[in-house]
Amino acid sequence: MPMESLLAEVSRLHFPRPPATLAQVAAFEARVGWRLDEDLRAFYLHSDGCDLFVSSQDTRFRVLPLKQIMRARVAIRGNDRDEAGSASLYTLVDMQDSDYVVLDVARSESGCYPLFDAWHETFPELVPVASSFGEFLEKALRSNNSAFWLDG
Repeated sequence: MPMESLLAEVSRLHFPRPPATLAQVAAFEARVGWRLDEDLRAFYLHSDGCDLFVSSQDTRFRVLPLKQIMRARVAIRGNDRDEAGSASLYTLVDMQDSDYVVLDVARSESGCYPLFDAWHETFPELVPVASSFGEFLEKALRSNNSAFWLDG
């Protein structure tokens, strides 16, 4: 499904935040040292994060605003050393209880960063979730608020 259609659905049926500005995107990229891929750039210029399905502190799918994206090993282990996980993994979706969907900026595939489940109890072990943010968003929107990669 085209990203524009997914973004329209997020705006219509979910809980988007106001869009990030180009200056905010540039500041984010300077802070983390990598560039948003095409799907992520489109998303953040449309909405600087969002809650899917439910807007509450307990929402399962919270796409983080740019200012809250950080190295996964810092978010999950509170440690920015290599033994705590790869420096190329960044939080993207807060799944509650220190569980995240993360992206790996070292594994760009066809111009997109792949996404992985980073369960706090087994991190830095990862479970593949989607090959791009667009694929993740489409599957999440069809998931009825469940961790679709764990079903079946």
